[in-house]
Amino acid sequence: MKQLTQFNSIEKALKILLAFQADHPSWGVRELSAHLGFSPATVQRILQVLKANAFVEQDAATRQYHLGFVYYGFLHALKGTYPITRASQPFLQRLVNRTRETVHLNVREGTDRVCIDNMESPQTLKAAMPIGSRSPLYAGGSSKCLLAFCEPQFREQYFKNLTAITPLTHHTVTDLEALRMELAKIAAQGYAVSLGERNLGLGSLSAPVFNHRGQLLATLSLALPEIRYKDDQHREFCLQELCQTAREFSQVMGYDGER
Repeated sequence: MKQLTQFNSIEKALKILLAFQADHPSWGVRELSAHLGFSPATVQRILQVLKANAFVEQDAATRQYHLGFVYYGFLHALKGTYPITRASQPFLQRLVNRTRETVHLNVREGTDRVCIDNMESPQTLKAAMPIGSRSPLYAGGSSKCLLAFCEPQFREQYFKNLTAITPLTHHTVTDLEALRMELAKIAAQGYAVSLGERNLGLGSLSAPVFNHRGQLLATLSLALPEIRYKDDQHREFCLQELCQTAREFSQVMGYDGER
């Protein structure tokens, strides 16, 4: 890949770090070089500096690089920066205790859903939702919940720019009109559900959290393995607990209306 844009060393280091994502957590030097369009020598040099400062580590067997443990130190700082993550703790804990399913808190960043906090299910078979994980707004319960309850102006602009949908699984809704209709249904009923739209075998339940102005702050979501999602009684119990908790969370954030 020919690199047309000129980047300084700091920008190159940031591009390298941002290449490590949930769907591609490790890279070899030449693979990363081809992906970014930087020379192998440049990538190797920057990775060595990052490694020396614990930002990346290298697998001795495969020689591939992955993110280092230094980032765990940033999590507490991040949670302290965003008031909603501090306020969410008792609600996340209550949902985990009552449903025994993985619970996560999500916000919109651009056209993505981003998980900013989570608590994992105590069960052996559980769904994972790592902090920092992303998905497009058209796929999955938590994503579509964000899209359904966001500002109408953003949603309309989103659809203007969304000329085609790239499916993540064969369950992903790819028809724009069908997606619009589903978002209207989510807004009317007050919650979103999905199964296998983002990851096969994973079900999602999601409800909105509002601030004192009635604006969407985040979505509170449960991630369930498919086998428990398809248990109608358990799914309905989880949905009731989720919606009640999201309402109480919204009240704590100053919301006093009905959606």
